[in-house]
Amino acid sequence: MAETLPIFPLQTVLFPDGVLPLRIFEPRYLDMVADCLRNDSGFGVCLLRSGREAGPAAPCHATGTVAMIEDWEQGEEGLLHITVRGRQRFRLLQSRVRPDQLTLGEVEWLEFEPAAPVPAGARLLPGLLGRLIEELGPPFDRLELRDNDLGWVTARLTEILPLALPTKQQWLEAADPQQRAEGLLEFLRSQK
Repeated sequence: MAETLPIFPLQTVLFPDGVLPLRIFEPRYLDMVADCLRNDSGFGVCLLRSGREAGPAAPCHATGTVAMIEDWEQGEEGLLHITVRGRQRFRLLQSRVRPDQLTLGEVEWLEFEPAAPVPAGARLLPGLLGRLIEELGPPFDRLELRDNDLGWVTARLTEILPLALPTKQQWLEAADPQQRAEGLLEFLRSQK
């Protein structure tokens, strides 16, 4: 059954269990965040297809992740700082743009990835992720390292590493931790 979610098109890809700090300043998104906090609900994070994050509503990819607000702080000059955590992937079935330029989407929920152990050939990935999380600090240091879960490790690395956005989106859509592991290992080899 379809559900309606406010959609936040961004220049980033969020996976389930990932954390994402955001600075909110546009009235439509300030109102969206207020509604989400009031109703203990989430909003959809989708990668932009074109256009910009600010300004008129821009088209986005159909597969995204619902984000729940974990922390917020009122900043100066009307800025709102929030930290969200990804929950579940969804597919956008249709969308409409309100007069305030907030996109509302009818979504269907996608299945969670099954847990998979980290194979011997990918054992360097959890160690790399642990070091990156330590270097990045807040809010990533809130993550409980699940270094024996290939899906969790590869999703976090996909979010953090400077991979091409279309690759990140493709891996979100495929929901295949083994494919991500192979792609990440290839990316790391290319950086040497």
